[in-house]
Amino acid sequence: MATITKRLLLSDLVSTDKIDQVPSNYIRPITQRPNLQSVVHDSIPLIDLHNLFGPNRGQVIDQIGRACRDYGFFQVKNHSVPELTISNMMQTTRDFFNLPEQERLKNYSDDPQKTTRLSTSFNVRTEKVANWRDYLRLHCYPIENFVHEWPTNPTSFRAHVAEYCTSVRGLAVQLIEAISESLGLEKEYIGRQLGKHAQHMALNYYPPCPQPDLTYGLPGHTDLNLITILLQDQVPGLQVWRNGHWVAVDPVPNTFIINIGDQIQVMSNDKYKSVLHRAVVNCDKERISIPTFYCPSPEAVIGPAPELVTDDEPAVYMQFTYEEYYEKFWNRGLATESCLDMFMAT
Repeated sequence: MATITKRLLLSDLVSTDKIDQVPSNYIRPITQRPNLQSVVHDSIPLIDLHNLFGPNRGQVIDQIGRACRDYGFFQVKNHSVPELTISNMMQTTRDFFNLPEQERLKNYSDDPQKTTRLSTSFNVRTEKVANWRDYLRLHCYPIENFVHEWPTNPTSFRAHVAEYCTSVRGLAVQLIEAISESLGLEKEYIGRQLGKHAQHMALNYYPPCPQPDLTYGLPGHTDLNLITILLQDQVPGLQVWRNGHWVAVDPVPNTFIINIGDQIQVMSNDKYKSVLHRAVVNCDKERISIPTFYCPSPEAVIGPAPELVTDDEPAVYMQFTYEEYYEKFWNRGLATESCLDMFMAT
């Protein structure tokens, strides 16, 4: 068995050391392994957003509501984010992870509180088993507060990422309004609960793995934020928990995958569920995925929408600040699948 790696980044271990076995610190206990043979292939709803601002808006709202209630995940097409913006973002991410090791490591930190940092796995300070992933995490709203922290190599990095972040934020706001309406709330209700709003993103790099059945890119987890907008390349890896099975969600060109985060589950008083999902790896190809996490700002107070609380359906969750939730999520290091149970109403 290979020894525990001393390199800071997994990608350098894979590319430089040419390993043919998964190092011991990445190997999951037998009962926690991905069991890739039992994965089923299915689709999640694909929603055309073309009519979101036309006379058929109500139909699109209904489709989004059903997808949030029944799946917790859906895909969108005709989403208004330009194809060039998307391809520039994907190429910039690839170029960044192809930089020499010493250049990438200028951005390295294992401190989850840093707003711009290159790291590996999930939270190397707290976890016991590592994940087969490197990532660059960026805060990106308000963009002017953070862009000066971002890498300057590749030279186009800041321009292309800023353009992408701004465009995806527009999509996020549209989707949040639609989700609010689908719950029978005012269009602006959810947006008003988010304080000053916040937006983070991760540029995830999953290198080829010699033994993909022993480890994860990321194990099963829910997202702590409001909604996640995922851009991925054409290499499969995302799997969603549905009806007692892991379902592989194969990439569809020119779409985004949207998933409900924990904060929507709380605000909807459990009408919409934040669903377990995971990233698996493969032995042949690297994979890139770029999730945008749209969030409340730290001081925002989150709780079930009063209109969705009745005598028959009392509040499932207490009120809390997003900062409290964020700290609990990062400190537990994906050791449990969700931290919503820490915020249940008594």
